[in-house]
Amino acid sequence: MTALSQQDSRGRLAEPSPAPAVWCSGLRKRYRRRTAVDDVSFTVGRGEVMGLLGPNGAGKTTVIKMLLGLVRPDAGEVLLLGKPAAEPRSRARVGYLPELFRYQPWLTAAEVLALHVRLAGLAVPLHERRECLAAVSLADRAGDRVGSFSKGMQQRLGLAVALVARPELVILDEPTSALDPIGRADVRDLLLTLKARQVAVLLNSHLIGEVERVCDRVVILDKGKVAAAGSLTELLGQRELRLQLDDVSPQAHARLAATGSVNQSGNSFTLALPSHQDNDTTVPDLVADLVGLGVRIHAVEPGRISLEQRLLDILRAGSSEEQR
Repeated sequence: MTALSQQDSRGRLAEPSPAPAVWCSGLRKRYRRRTAVDDVSFTVGRGEVMGLLGPNGAGKTTVIKMLLGLVRPDAGEVLLLGKPAAEPRSRARVGYLPELFRYQPWLTAAEVLALHVRLAGLAVPLHERRECLAAVSLADRAGDRVGSFSKGMQQRLGLAVALVARPELVILDEPTSALDPIGRADVRDLLLTLKARQVAVLLNSHLIGEVERVCDRVVILDKGKVAAAGSLTELLGQRELRLQLDDVSPQAHARLAATGSVNQSGNSFTLALPSHQDNDTTVPDLVADLVGLGVRIHAVEPGRISLEQRLLDILRAGSSEEQR
């Protein structure tokens, strides 16, 4: 059935679900003899934070520019918020922070925001613009000229510009490149706030740890192609539990094996937990049962393969296949 004719469990017509914030299919782009992007397809749902990862030259920025109509694809289609990306109105509710940007150094931070509000053709009240600067910790620098800003402060101002026109989709190309650890944490909190407001975010970043903390899904590009895509759970696989145990009886071994696949080396146990298990209840129950069986527990450490390691594995596997 079409979205307009979908019914709920009681047979009533249901409200059509909103179109994805980003939908792209079969994107291709060549520059002379070099293929920068080759058959890239993905979606970003409303209120979803998706990470776009890959090495330098993988095609990430080219994909972003094609989404925004800054580069014309040789093939493929793009919809932004349900509208063809070729139409200027499709970008009216999109905020964008490019990787390299410069603002007029003679303008103040408040004037930069006012300029971009005018360019967006929207009426954003002064108090909202002030709130936007406050969200990136620039409230007390609103009247200062941009030419006096450090790189980190200019990066914060770029984030404010991307957010000032109340976007439904925000595309960020290396938003934390010039920020210190506190600034990166602020951006992480900001992204989570956007997600709670159902604002979609497409994030391109080399800081894999930040991506792993905030993203729901990840698309990994390599040599212009999609090398892998999926949720973090799908990409990173099973969670592990690492335990240091003594006095492990046969009954305790059986209890461990009932929870997951066990790998033992001396008194070190690695337990692979099935993805469907609720670790918030599984781990405490397991520890309590082991103590009841007389096991001495020295350490319990949850863990799984990191996104950085998974990214390296995918890229190395791609390089190995090319060399065959």
